[in-house]
Amino acid sequence: MKSRILFVTLFASMFVSTASIAGQSPDKAAIQKVLGESTATSIKPSKIPGLFEVVVDAHVLYMSGDARYVLQGDLVDTNSGKNLTEPSRQTAVKSAIAKMGEDKMIIFSPKVKKHSMTVFTDIDCGYCRKLHGQMDQYLGKGIEVRYMMFPRAGKNSESYKKAVAVWCSDDRRDALTKSKKGASIPMKTCDNPIDEHMKLAKNLGLRGTPFVVLEDGSIQPGYIPPAAVEKYYNSTGKK
Repeated sequence: MKSRILFVTLFASMFVSTASIAGQSPDKAAIQKVLGESTATSIKPSKIPGLFEVVVDAHVLYMSGDARYVLQGDLVDTNSGKNLTEPSRQTAVKSAIAKMGEDKMIIFSPKVKKHSMTVFTDIDCGYCRKLHGQMDQYLGKGIEVRYMMFPRAGKNSESYKKAVAVWCSDDRRDALTKSKKGASIPMKTCDNPIDEHMKLAKNLGLRGTPFVVLEDGSIQPGYIPPAAVEKYYNSTGKK
């Protein structure tokens, strides 16, 4: 109970402090100094007076205008129950993936594309193989699958070398399918985006594979079957 009271007291005192400076403009230089090497792509007033929503890569922070106070977490409207952070986070995630570009992805496209999902995959991951084994079902539902690589064992591991070999193959889709079935492919090397994939995945908060990002920027950590993807898009009105 004491910890709860302490939390409420601290939050209340901070709210009073920030409320007293409501309407001020953010000190962008001070905010950038706190962020260090990271760069804010968006700084705008939040729903809490005196606090600003700061988007950094695929992350959303809340900072006081003078950058003295920083909050990490979701901002929720208790009246409506809406998560006010999620829309900004989804936009940031979409932007981060768009910057990577489809030319750095291995894409399986249906004849008629309705939706897409971006999947960070590990060739040797069991559930990644399960997802890939249902490729015909995803494609049959009009869902495009855009792959990026995340070998969980890290750089220069066997899984990493397989990812590079797939990318360097003459037919990447065929090489990826064969590798996920456990077949051997020529272990080629070439210029590749695997390190970029891994950096982006970590920035998005990946903890395991498969790591799925739906086209609206929402994140699904773990395997998601074709029917569930279709149901999600139907439930959000994206038919």
